[in-house]
Parts: sequence; structure tokens; C-alpha cells
Amino acid sequence: MKSIIVTMLTAAGLIVSGSTWAIDLPPAGKAKCGACHTVEKKLVGPAYKDVAAKYKGDKDAASKLTAHINSGGEFGWKLGKMPAKGLGGMATDADIKIMTDFIIGLNK
Repeated sequence: MKSIIVTMLTAAGLIVSGSTWAIDLPPAGKAKCGACHTVEKKLVGPAYKDVAAKYKGDKDAASKLTAHINSGGEFGWKLGKMPAKGLGGMATDADIKIMTDFIIGLNK
């Protein structure tokens, strides 16, 4: 009986800690960027953690990322060209600000 209780408590702890450790993409990112990007791994485009690492310590990171998202392009990743304002050009200025802040925040 003790082993069942310990196992259940351990499983519950792992479930809770796993959900706490996960980095959740903002809704704008899921809807408009999620087809090509994830936080952890490369899909069609680079992982957000890789983008954050590229701009770590760059005081102009926010303006550079905003310009890149608005204009689209390759940006030295050699993964293909991102369309301007994301897939279908649907990202608003507010969406871009949210995603830029999110990406830069991954370095903290």
C-alpha cells in the first residue's frame, strides 16, 4: 500500500513540475507563427530559443526582430524565406510586439 501511495505522489509531482517548466507560446505566436516555429526545436524556421540566443546582449534586438518579422526574409538562417508578417501576412503590429518581447524574454 505504501508503494502505491509513493508512486501516486511521485507521478502527481512530475505532472505538476512538468507543466510548470514548460514554456507556453503566446496565443498570437501559436496562431500566426506556430506552423513554422516552436520554442525548443527547428521546424520550417528556427526555434525561438535559437533566435533569442542569436540576439542575446544586443541592445537593438527588439527593433531588429520587429523589422525582420515585418519585412520577412532569410536572416542568415539558411532555412528558407519567412514571409513578411508571418504566414499569410496576418501578424498585426500588436502580435509582432508580443512575439518580439516573448523571444527576447527567453534569454532571462
